[in-house]
Amino acid sequence: MTTGIYMSGTGNTKHCMTELLSIIAPEAEAVPIESADAAKRIKESSTIVLAYPTQFSNAPYMVRDFIEKNKSLWKNKKVLCMATMGAFSGDGAGCSARLLRKYGAEIIGGLHIRMPDSVCDNKMLKKTLEENRQLVKEADRKIADVGRKITEEGIYPNDGLSFGAHIAGLVGQRLWFYGKTANYTDKLKISDKCIGCGKCSADCPMNNLSIVNGKAVSKNKCAMCYRCISHCPVQAITLLGDRVYEQCTYEKYGQKS
Repeated sequence: MTTGIYMSGTGNTKHCMTELLSIIAPEAEAVPIESADAAKRIKESSTIVLAYPTQFSNAPYMVRDFIEKNKSLWKNKKVLCMATMGAFSGDGAGCSARLLRKYGAEIIGGLHIRMPDSVCDNKMLKKTLEENRQLVKEADRKIADVGRKITEEGIYPNDGLSFGAHIAGLVGQRLWFYGKTANYTDKLKISDKCIGCGKCSADCPMNNLSIVNGKAVSKNKCAMCYRCISHCPVQAITLLGDRVYEQCTYEKYGQKS
């Protein structure tokens, strides 16, 4: 039995996960990592596809925390690690793979997929709508090719699992920015534009946000998934930057031209 477990803030990783599963294990279900059933699904399955967006060339702390909290479940499980990214990752898949091996998992592959940048409050990686749609098309083509090789030839990808990839991720970003992914963050900012609609608190996978006296309040346990920032109707929330340049969701880029 195969199960997909994913962390996805703006829908990119969920899309990639479901696309791959539809090819290699059409009967498999993809479950969000925050689901109460996620651990149960791992226990019941022999093969796991674990998918998440990279953050500063690292697996998100939410993912690493989940792996460690359920460390007794990984022994002898076959795991394919999938990492999505806006630009560079290095060893995005390898970051979780090394931790999973520590708890007895068998890593059967690593897959890196470039998708549209989801960091709404930083304009560095911003692209045009057509460029982002092209990224999605290229991602779908890579997933289809990987799926064919797995199902027809039994060959799994090896993205991010080599020693060279480990050094690239370490030197490229992680050494300089490790503090940003060492734990959940308390840097989420909510401006006076907040109207207290509650959408952010309903969307947050960590239950980090609540409405107090008509305004959203952070409990300082943000997973940096950008889901609340991408969906806030008045663009009142930021994290790395101080203004929202573009609200990013898969649905926006995954539409046909």
